[in-house]
Amino acid sequence: MMDAGIFFKTLLRAARDLLRPQILFHALWPPVAAFLLWSLVAWFAWQPLADWIVVQLPNWSWLAWIGPKLAHVAVFFIFAPLAYLTALLLVSSFALPRMMAIIAARDYPDLSRRGSATAALWGSLANSVAAGAIFVGGWLVTLPLLLIPGAALVLPLFWTAWLNQRAFRFDALAEHALPAERLAIVERERGSLYLGGLVGALAAHVPVLNLLAPAYAAVLFVHLCLGALRELRKERGIAA
Repeated sequence: MMDAGIFFKTLLRAARDLLRPQILFHALWPPVAAFLLWSLVAWFAWQPLADWIVVQLPNWSWLAWIGPKLAHVAVFFIFAPLAYLTALLLVSSFALPRMMAIIAARDYPDLSRRGSATAALWGSLANSVAAGAIFVGGWLVTLPLLLIPGAALVLPLFWTAWLNQRAFRFDALAEHALPAERLAIVERERGSLYLGGLVGALAAHVPVLNLLAPAYAAVLFVHLCLGALRELRKERGIAA
């Protein structure tokens, strides 16, 4: 795991890159598209879904007055992760390759691309779909845990952090690293990658900043992973 000083500098580099005009456009359109899509779905589905949840609640007296409110909270906790997941998938599939090309050309010109672009494309798609399926399934299964005091603060961060590191670590390395190199980096930098996923998750839960959170996590993982790949090849005496 990289030391705290280098990790903090990487956070700042990712924030700097995100504000560059040629990257900012690719950072903005995925969350805007995801927000519009799920706002349209919510327009038609929110109230029926809330009514269905109320019907499913136990027939307890104390739920008679708070049940409808809990139902709307539950619907929010269903739609919010889906909107973030959609934005992340759009960033991963369409925006990240363009952002990575810009960052790699400027900050990692010495790092040769030893992966296959075709394999990277299909591998990224498969990885994103698998990560998204686990995220949605795990989130829905653990949704009742939100009734536990404090769980609403921890559970969304846990799942979003997991999704960030699972999706972006592959995308950031797919074109540059060989499969063995990718596995080595995931193993040795596991702590840094989870911490990077958590930083992205925290940003996703801050109003206004959450608009850029998926792209920030993507850019952060480009720096974390390509920097780790450069160090790995240097240690092994391999020309970058």
